[in-house]
Amino acid sequence: MSTNKDLRIGLAGLGAVGGEVARRLAAGIPGLTLAAVSMRDLDKAKRILPQIGGAIAVRKPTELADDCDVVVECLPPPLFRSVGISAIDASRIFMPLSVGQLLEHWDLVERAKQKGARILVPTGGLIGLDAVRAAAEGTIRSVSMVTRKPPNGLDGAPYLVARGISLKNLDKPLKVFDGSAREGAKGFPANVNVAAALSLAGIGPDRTHLEIWADPALKLNTHRIEVDADTARFSMTIENVPSENPRTGKIVALSTVATLRGLVAELKVGT
Repeated sequence: MSTNKDLRIGLAGLGAVGGEVARRLAAGIPGLTLAAVSMRDLDKAKRILPQIGGAIAVRKPTELADDCDVVVECLPPPLFRSVGISAIDASRIFMPLSVGQLLEHWDLVERAKQKGARILVPTGGLIGLDAVRAAAEGTIRSVSMVTRKPPNGLDGAPYLVARGISLKNLDKPLKVFDGSAREGAKGFPANVNVAAALSLAGIGPDRTHLEIWADPALKLNTHRIEVDADTARFSMTIENVPSENPRTGKIVALSTVATLRGLVAELKVGT
């Protein structure tokens, strides 16, 4: 049961990630209430909601801030800015899952400062962002990340389409990108939001090096991080089970729920 002290959560998007977050919130998390949801297709949202449970308001994406304290964005990139602005201008907490889009709309950070809003980025499909953030309090010399995904987890990315790179019938690993996290997030907006999050936790999107591989032998989305800092040198690898959307791991929804829970929990572990 909700109380006046509950944080009201609004979900912009009910896809593989948003739908799972909605189900877990509707099932009950102390201190959190799923107040409203939104999709591009509002009629579709109304059809999905009975499967989630509860009487949940359906709003346009830019209206979520009217009902909610926290707006969680999990929508296609073209809708990112309008949702972000509406949440920030209402002095809400804006939680973007399309983190790569934040690099493209960096003015939203200054806007949040002016409006008294907050932008919170969940860890998502990565591991060890706490360690990277801690190292960034000192001096980080380098951060690199290698992402390997099954070909269907990368297919259709703008970077590949623009260069005519086909991943069909791939029979061996193929490196499809080698560059900065900023370039990678722009070229693969639905695939490597993790690289954008890593860069924001560490030394920025232009100094964070990223490789992306399509590997037909893989079934899991794999990310390996290497960090060299004055306080520590460490490497981390995570293998994520893909969700129903092969571009996104199942752990992304759980990371979002964990971040929301941390906003109201009496005990919070990690930074």
